Amino acid sequence: MIEVSGLSKTYGDVHAVRELSFRVGAGEILGFLGPNGAGKSTTMRIIAGFIAPTAGTAAVLGHDVAREPQAARRALGYLPEGAPSWPEMTPRSFLRFIADVRGLAGEHRTRRIDDTVARLGLGPVLDQTIETLSKGFKRRVGLAQAILHDPPVLVLDEPTDGLDPNQKHEVRALIREMAPGKTIVISTHILEEVDAVCTRAIIIAAGRLLADDTPAALEARSRYHNAVTLAPTLAADSARIEAALREVVGVAAVEPGERPGQLTALATPGAQPLAAISALAAREGWSLNELRLEAGRLDEVFRTVTASGVAP
Repeated sequence: MIEVSGLSKTYGDVHAVRELSFRVGAGEILGFLGPNGAGKSTTMRIIAGFIAPTAGTAAVLGHDVAREPQAARRALGYLPEGAPSWPEMTPRSFLRFIADVRGLAGEHRTRRIDDTVARLGLGPVLDQTIETLSKGFKRRVGLAQAILHDPPVLVLDEPTDGLDPNQKHEVRALIREMAPGKTIVISTHILEEVDAVCTRAIIIAAGRLLADDTPAALEARSRYHNAVTLAPTLAADSARIEAALREVVGVAAVEPGERPGQLTALATPGAQPLAAISALAAREGWSLNELRLEAGRLDEVFRTVTASGVAP
């Protein structure tokens, strides 16, 4: 559905994208991750046909975006960074304009506009000018124009930026609902979004591909994979419990948790110390507010990969 091969983009001496290659299949939701300046938005703009690559190719449904731009764009819905639109238009007039540009007509045009307005909850603001809308509603208007023609491929740059928690939940639910019949690429800085909606994730830095795997497989690369985090009811018990944890077979180290009073026992490679720690807690009568197994931490993998320039 999307194929990027040897893609590079330079601006003078600046390399925004360096020989990037990946493919995205039908039904996949790809999380496109990287720090600011990594080349995410540049790559998305190339796929969408907004800018030309310096080298390499990008194709949508087999249509090269440089040689067959109209066919590629016809198959694509694109939400650019910042969700730009005409501020003096209303969402109603803007979506009607986009429907005309996309060649929608008659009853199908009306049905697509009504369905999109309902899906994005735009009814209350349809006749306000876009410049008067909140950042969240502007983002929803931008997403509405991207899905209006029901394209098989969606490229969404920060689709939940500016939304409140309820709106984020609604947009993520919409993305999951659309996924079976589409290919969706999401650029995001919100790592919880990757866990929430993505079936696969790519991490890039300095324009280079550093990691490409499922969210679960990326979490398994974390030093926190199979770690056990616990929180004593009494802070005074922490030192005694920490000393006992260090003696458990399969525990490589113990470090403070993310919240005051928490302890995290890191597992040695290949070990799963949860059962031993649970048995020890029961035997010693530890009073705990929390005892849980960690799958791994995507944020830690992200920091490690992007800081070092290589996958862990």
